Order: sequence, then C-alpha cells, then structure tokens
Amino acid sequence: MRILVLGAYGLIGQEIARWLSATGHEVTGLGRSARLGRRLMPGIGWIEADLARMRAPADWVAHIEGFDAIVNAAGALQDGAKDDVAAVQQHAIVALIAACEAAKVGRFVQISAPGVAPDSDTPFMRTKAIADAALRASRLDWTILRPGLVIGPNAYGGTVLLRMLAAIPFAQILVLGNRTVRIVGLGEVAQAVLDAIAGAIPSRQSFDLVSSERYRLSEVVTQMRAWLGLPPARFSLLLPDGVGFALARLADLTGWAGWRSPLRSTALKVVARGIDGDPEPWAEATGRRLPGLEETLATMPATRQERSFAKTQLVFPLLVGTLVTFWLVSGLIGLWQLREAMVVLPGWIPPWVAAALVIGGAVIDIAIGIGFLLRRLLPAAAVASIAVSLSYLAAATWLTPGLWADPLGPLVKIFPAMALALAVLAQSDER
Repeated sequence: MRILVLGAYGLIGQEIARWLSATGHEVTGLGRSARLGRRLMPGIGWIEADLARMRAPADWVAHIEGFDAIVNAAGALQDGAKDDVAAVQQHAIVALIAACEAAKVGRFVQISAPGVAPDSDTPFMRTKAIADAALRASRLDWTILRPGLVIGPNAYGGTVLLRMLAAIPFAQILVLGNRTVRIVGLGEVAQAVLDAIAGAIPSRQSFDLVSSERYRLSEVVTQMRAWLGLPPARFSLLLPDGVGFALARLADLTGWAGWRSPLRSTALKVVARGIDGDPEPWAEATGRRLPGLEETLATMPATRQERSFAKTQLVFPLLVGTLVTFWLVSGLIGLWQLREAMVVLPGWIPPWVAAALVIGGAVIDIAIGIGFLLRRLLPAAAVASIAVSLSYLAAATWLTPGLWADPLGPLVKIFPAMALALAVLAQSDER
C-alpha cells in the first residue's frame, strides 16, 4: 500500500514509518522540513508541508493524491514559537479528513491520547478530541489509537524527561511521583498501526494502547534508573505539586524562544490527572495484552549511549543558561564600564576608536547571548562565540599582551568558555 505518515520524524511517527517500510509498504513522510526528514529517514519519500498552514481541504488535495492510507502521528504539546496546537491538531486534521473523504482514501489511522475530551483543561487534549470526533463522523475506514505513556529506545519529549529524572545523581527528586500511569512500548504502537492498516483489527473503533498494570510515576523512574544501569538513589524527595507547576511555567516561557522543554504545564497537567485508559477492548480485539514496564524495558537494552544521553540532557539546560548569562553579562558590563574598559587598551589608540571597539565588542557579546537564548539560533551562536573568542584572543595578544600574565587570567579563562560552547554545539540537535 502507498501510505502517507504525518509527523514521520517524531518519536511515534518515525517508528511507525520504519515498521511500515520494513513490511513492504511504500511510505512517504510529511513534515515541516523534507531535508530533515531525508536526513533522519532516507529510505522513504518525503513531502514538505507545514500543518499549521493547511486549514482547508483544498490545501491537502495535491498531497494525498494516490495514497491508499493516511497515518496521523503529528502533534504539538503546547503553543510556542514553533507550535500552534489548534492549527496542527484540529484545523489541519479536520481539513485533511474532509479531503480524504473527497479523494476516497481507503484508511485513516489517528494517533490520539487516552482521556481526550472537548472540555479538557489543555488545548492538547481538546484539539485531539475534536479531531477524533470529526474522524468518527466521517465516512472513512478509520481507527483511533490512544497510546499511554510511551516508552521507547528513541528519546524525545516525555521519554527524555524520564531519562533526565532517572539520571539525577544520588537522589530521586520528583513532583507528582504518586500519580499513576499506564505505559505502552513504542514498538507496540507501531505494531498496532500495522494491524489497523492490514485490517487485522475491527475498523471504525477507538482503542486505548495501555498496559494492564498501573504504575506510580516514582516506580517508572526507579525502573528507568535500573534500566540505565545507574546506582540506586540513596534517598527520595517528593516535592510539592506547586513547585513542579512553577518550574513548568518557567519552561512555558522558554517555549516562546523556540525551546520544547518536556517539563511544561500541559505535560504536568496530564500527569497530575493520571495517564489511564481501558486495556480490555484492545485485548479483546487482538487476543493479546500489551506488555508492562519491565517487559518493555527488557526489549530495549540500555547501553553506554543511553546513560551518557541521560546525563548530558540533565545538565544541558545549565550549560545553555551559563552561556546565555556569560555573554549577556559580559556585554552589559562592557557598556556599563565603558571608560574602565577603554583604559585597558593601549594609549596610542585614539579615544573614539577605543570606545568604538569596546561598544562594538559589547554589542556582539549581547547578540551572542541572545542567540544562545533562542533555540533556532543556538548552533550559530555556539559557532559565533568560538569565533569571537578566538578573535578576542588574537586582538588581545596584539594590543595588550600583558594580559596573558595577569594573575586573574582573563585570557586563559576564554578557553573553558570556548570548550563549553563546543559542548553545547555537540548537543544542539533536537531530533
């Protein structure tokens, strides 16, 4: 079959596309960047399209022509600089469903979430519910799959957060640790899509893809810690819910700078309510129950790469915050202490030239700090910070070589700053 997968380089979409392709289907992915898609999954075709702009059935006609089935694995957790939840999860999908009816597309598989409702307290759950309702009301041969807390070898979103929490040294520090969740393995979600595409399960039905067992969030993190091969926590600390939501509101603000922190208000609200579902309809339709957490983790052995990733992601926000502060404060101090900075330069430099050099350097520093703050500009800011640091070293060696012998080591300290920027650059990939 020719199958179009929306969100094919996301956590769930990428696995679905891989399984469909491996079983002989002709798969095409649709995403905002076909170039990124081809880099991550070169074995399938790609269509470049921004769901946020595809609000009418006519916007979809050219993209769905010739496809036998559509799998919607696209989504957005929360509004931000890169994401418009209503546009991506509601308007685009409702328009797509209408276009598929007109084009007589054979099957439509929707990846939703357990507990969605049109009156939910989060746009994520509301918009998923509206799209699900539009699909149920359509004439399409549809299946709605609602995965619980997804556990998989790939790390994105909530799976990153679990790894980060498990990697905290010595302690297990949590909010909402007593809330219960049901999990599902990433491979089980992909297999469910294959079953729906093949007609191995009843169509025009919705299924929760969840384990029979419920787990406290603290249990999940404890097992993730053991899975990573990290030492057990020496003590546990359950923080008040308010602390978690305060941190989430700070993370929400970073979303408007392009960051997709897994610790945002929507994620915490979903966990606070509990991630639940009914495993029985799926068991009855397929004759099999979905594996629990221990069995799921056993199918994806952790290696040194997983341990390193968990630790680096834990410190990554601190590294970025340090560079943002370093460059912004450096530039602001240069402007504030303009005359004192000019005195450091040789006396033979005219005052107006010295002032221009100091002001210019301060403006560049501030620009680099802002670049580190904005997710889209982070790689460029890291490269620029290293290049500017090298130019500062060269200029200082020529103009003020005595600074190399300064007991405070102002020039020597540039090298750790460059190393820090290089470390951030190495971790700058989002997917």
